[in-house]
Amino acid sequence: MNYSMSREPSGRQYINYAFYKLTNDWYQLSSLKRKNIAQKLTTILTKYDKKLTLNLYSTLGVRAECDLMLWRVSDSLEIFEDMTIEMLNSGIGPYLNTIYSFLSMTKHSQYVSKNKNIDQEGTRIKINPKKKKYLIVYPFVKKVDWYLLSKKQRQIMMTEHIGTGHKYPSVSINTSYSFGIDDQEQMVSFETDYPEDFLDLVEEMRSQKARAYTERDIPIITCIHKSIKDLKNIIS
Repeated sequence: MNYSMSREPSGRQYINYAFYKLTNDWYQLSSLKRKNIAQKLTTILTKYDKKLTLNLYSTLGVRAECDLMLWRVSDSLEIFEDMTIEMLNSGIGPYLNTIYSFLSMTKHSQYVSKNKNIDQEGTRIKINPKKKKYLIVYPFVKKVDWYLLSKKQRQIMMTEHIGTGHKYPSVSINTSYSFGIDDQEQMVSFETDYPEDFLDLVEEMRSQKARAYTERDIPIITCIHKSIKDLKNIIS
């Protein structure tokens, strides 16, 4: 399929975090059938890994409602659809439930022009995953009152918020935006090799003024990075 657009591309990217749960019936299949389907699915992921930015994560043992997650980044929205169709037609479709699927896009943040710090603010419109060991991801919604504040008032609180992030350089942030295209307003994901640093970062931010304007920031899901070739070990 041709994913070209009718006007000059903006350079902004689409982001999708898709969380999946294998049904109980999957584990009733023979080991051989599971391995065959897992191999087909691995082939599909390998194919699309050449067409978009694709990262695989396991949530086994750390979340009850999902088993694995695909973090997909592309200049095209339709490629997510095509890839999902191929995945479901691989034989795993009847055994795979989509628990969450969060859609967002990149854009420049209005709060960071004077606070640039690579990998920790929304100064870029291209997402470049670092493939660190852990990814913590969650949807984010602000209270209406936040948007009724002046730009100056919001900037003061965001400057404090951003400054706290700078204290934890082991944590890389990827912020993307969902206004009008999904239920949340932002998607936030943090890559790190040290979950304890992220825990301390979030605890410190809880006492800041901006926190009072948070409407929703759950579910917060911790994911473990895997290579595509690990998929067979995760699901079969």
